Amino acid sequence: MATFTLPKNSTIGKGQTYKAPPGARDVRTFKIYRWDPDSGENPRTDTYELDLKDTGPMVLDALIKIKNEVDSTLTFRRSCREGICGSCAMTIDGLNTLACLKPIEDVKGDVRITPLPHMPVMKDLVPDLSQIYAQLRDIEPWLKADTPPPPDEERRQSKEERAKLDGLWECILCFCCSTSCPSYWWNGDRYLGPAVLLQAYRWIADSRDEYTGARLDNLEDPFRLYRCHTIMNCTRACPKGLNPAEAIGKIKTLMVERQG
Repeated sequence: MATFTLPKNSTIGKGQTYKAPPGARDVRTFKIYRWDPDSGENPRTDTYELDLKDTGPMVLDALIKIKNEVDSTLTFRRSCREGICGSCAMTIDGLNTLACLKPIEDVKGDVRITPLPHMPVMKDLVPDLSQIYAQLRDIEPWLKADTPPPPDEERRQSKEERAKLDGLWECILCFCCSTSCPSYWWNGDRYLGPAVLLQAYRWIADSRDEYTGARLDNLEDPFRLYRCHTIMNCTRACPKGLNPAEAIGKIKTLMVERQG
């Protein structure tokens, strides 16, 4: 399994070029990372020329057009096409983002597309997320309470309590933040990373959850939480405009308060 760490302007192996059809007037070039583990060949960059007159406005539209009409071997994840599922997270023009939310016109020059950085690559633009999902399961991202709910009712919150979850529940687990974080690049086997820590704080901040102490105990470790150095790449990378660094800071504050 290959691990992708390609700098933005680097080249890989010599790839194939697919020319735009004759008569195309509004041609854009897409340079896409390709790697097939079954081929035994080195990674490469393939070049695709598309006529934007026949292509939707988003980078995901271009990828789907390439897959359907130009090169059916191209592999990537996608589902909702609405910025909700997080499936089409990848690096476009050097930035981690969602292909379904990235307008082609926002990219100057060739559109360079690579998988999320510093993650094992399964094929082409598909990263292996097994480790990060295991870390997510480890923080138990679900409501935990010993007190039974009221009969025939939901567990209630005040408007003020509910407001504390804003900026947290909207996370779609695309992992653009974690894969933009140098601390996660170098210590991903032990540091939980911005996405998982934001999810951890989402339940710590939930007034209905009764396991705050146990959740904080689970994070009390030199690597799991404190490997964050507030670089802020995570906040800049989030396609939903969330602030994982702020959530991590609030967890650290709670750690200090419980010790004092």
